[in-house]
Amino acid sequence: MTQLRKMVLEELERRNYSQATARAYVGAIQRFAEHFHRSPDQLGPEHIREYQLHLVQDRKLHPRTVMIQMSALRFFFRKVLKRRFDRDDLPLPKLLRRQIPTVLSRDEVARLIAAAGNLRHRTILMALYATGMRRAELCHLRIEDIDKERMVLHIRQGKGGKDREVPLPPKLLAQLRIHYRALPHRSALVFPSLQSRRPDQPMTEKAVWHACRQAARRAGITKSVHPHTLRHYAASRTMPRVACEPRFMGI
Repeated sequence: MTQLRKMVLEELERRNYSQATARAYVGAIQRFAEHFHRSPDQLGPEHIREYQLHLVQDRKLHPRTVMIQMSALRFFFRKVLKRRFDRDDLPLPKLLRRQIPTVLSRDEVARLIAAAGNLRHRTILMALYATGMRRAELCHLRIEDIDKERMVLHIRQGKGGKDREVPLPPKLLAQLRIHYRALPHRSALVFPSLQSRRPDQPMTEKAVWHACRQAARRAGITKSVHPHTLRHYAASRTMPRVACEPRFMGI
């Protein structure tokens, strides 16, 4: 499956899927192939339906786990192999209950950003909160994606391979400038990796998660806080005043 694995990873990267999703999808496709002892490109809809029954009836996996497995196979056959299947040929299990997302109060968001451990972490949190970007999108954001004339950020190849634009608040633009000037080396990326000597190496998604968790601990927030938590505020709220004050922006 070496060549197929490469094709899957390249397609996932083109569509800007997260590293965690890429690992989950590759693992799911590999387990599917191992179950039938055949290369996955030699299998079809009847094998998918049989495999889904195996996951549900024999392995008794949670519906959400089965959903991930089936989503991976849909991606593989539709996006990688370019096969056309009816929706019924690639069924997804019905989820009986959705997990309620973590919601922070306005005060908690302000405390979270104020408690950031350093300038870089503060900029990460402010960018997530102000724009609603996903981790992978933030990691791959480039300087050329910042449109200072129109005050928007270009998000290229977001989830589902779609480009989009999001508003760029003036306070965030100022913070991004401060952050970029403080970088030890120049890069085409807004958030290059600090552990790599290559200026084109992006920050890892794990580093984004760490910035959120560390700030939550420092702020005394006991809720489960992760990068996606801040996305809930992007569409309808402005940044807390405390996060925009100069002393919290490293000025």
